[in-house]
Amino acid sequence: MITALDHFVLVCPDIEAATEDYTALLGVPAAWQSASDGAAMSVFVVGNTAIELMAPSGAGPVADTLRDMTQDGARLTTLVYRSDDLATDHHLMTRRGLHPTEISNGTSTHLVSGESRSWKRFRVPDETMAGVKTFLLEPDEPLRAPEAPSGAVTALDHLVINTPNPERAVANYGARLGLRFALDRTAEQWKTRFLFFRLGGLTLEVIHRLGETHEPSSPDSIWGLTWETDDLEVAHSRLASLGHNLSEIRTGRKPGTTVFTVRDHTQGVPTLFIAHAKR
Repeated sequence: MITALDHFVLVCPDIEAATEDYTALLGVPAAWQSASDGAAMSVFVVGNTAIELMAPSGAGPVADTLRDMTQDGARLTTLVYRSDDLATDHHLMTRRGLHPTEISNGTSTHLVSGESRSWKRFRVPDETMAGVKTFLLEPDEPLRAPEAPSGAVTALDHLVINTPNPERAVANYGARLGLRFALDRTAEQWKTRFLFFRLGGLTLEVIHRLGETHEPSSPDSIWGLTWETDDLEVAHSRLASLGHNLSEIRTGRKPGTTVFTVRDHTQGVPTLFIAHAKR
């Protein structure tokens, strides 16, 4: 079955600006850079997942689509899960009514080193996963996270998804994809219902805003990111020295955590840094 969130995709208007932003934000360099078929990509790997920045490059239908998608700024669009047995998962997803596409092969060549990597994958239709672009992928070999200096990002703590229909989310992420459904909690003080799905050392935090009018058939949307670091004060000082607009360090909602908010140079993505108390 699914073993991890291999990576997720942030579609950006300009690959150079986005790569510069995330090199500074994460404190590590891009592990892979490539371009093909009208798209340019930079992939940043942390301890438990990766973020792929994608932007239009040159002319053609893919480039045109990416430009249309980013007219109003960058967007988190896609979740790509890692599988240890793609053929078996394809059969299972078919039986569960997810209507996966046929398995296809993919390759990529690093722009600088000339190295190549390959994978197999299939897609679950957007309408099946409530508008969140979803793939399952079996790479020839996962990209490795670089050694992170103190104060750099070490992992993704959680990724936030907004949903107008929490029961649909439970069915899609829990019963159909088979992710571990770890928590269903309503917090009246924040007027939010939280659904936590855990995989590969991170959490998909699906939230439903209470007291608002929702159309249950409306799509879900990927909203924000919380990055983990080994030393929050060092991370705060590092980003402040680079000119980022930051909140003060404060106590997090989860016991034993401290956090701060990054207000700019995230390509418009709501972004939090978090550190857990050492045991």
